[in-house]
Amino acid sequence: MCYLLKITRRRYPIIGSSIMVAEDDTSIQQFLYILLTREGYSVIVVGNGAEVITRCHNYKPDLLLLDIMMPGMDGFEVCRKIREESDLPIIILSAKDRNADKVLGLTLGCDDYITKPFESVELLLRIKAVISRIREHRYQSNVRTIVNLPGLTINLVNRVTEVGGSEINLTSKEFDLLWLLSNHPKQVFTRDQLLYQIWNSDKYVNPAVVTTLVKRLREKIESDVTNPFYVITVQGVGYKLGLESV
Repeated sequence: MCYLLKITRRRYPIIGSSIMVAEDDTSIQQFLYILLTREGYSVIVVGNGAEVITRCHNYKPDLLLLDIMMPGMDGFEVCRKIREESDLPIIILSAKDRNADKVLGLTLGCDDYITKPFESVELLLRIKAVISRIREHRYQSNVRTIVNLPGLTINLVNRVTEVGGSEINLTSKEFDLLWLLSNHPKQVFTRDQLLYQIWNSDKYVNPAVVTTLVKRLREKIESDVTNPFYVITVQGVGYKLGLESV
């Protein structure tokens, strides 16, 4: 079985993502380790099925790439045991390509099933898709839909913002910026981070557009733009929310 590493443009993994590779074939271990670390992921390799459960408890990875035919415990049993206590995203990588095996894996709770051999680009895209989908689901399950600040209310459901009880007209990007800052009140965002979060693109955009967006937002929500109360500049770094939400 042969896998080729292609030199491709980095696809920006989810920040801070870690992946556990459960695979006993040393050549595939090495291939996956090189591929994933080159793409910016933190990688843990396990070669024995019985160790996977314990290592998942200890390291709490963001995703598990799980082979089926491993010593100690097969991948189906590993998947079943993990699903009894965790919603850890699992992608099965297996030479078993029968529909019955795929159905079994999905029935046991894996999030995706990829047969060997596989294309590296497809694997990376499917990893990112699974992590993004799970994180979005968790976010939607826990996020508040209304944020109240002194004199300011932000409603995510109808995307309405009120200052002093009066509705103000924000553009889509202005609202997205305000909502992002209000949901991370202790975090300072750099301009590059805001470009990626607000424009949702890894294409180059001039950071000056962030400065302009902040200026426009302040003109609509601040009583004194020279001494902002809500959107604060952290010199040399970026921007943050000026106070805690309630």
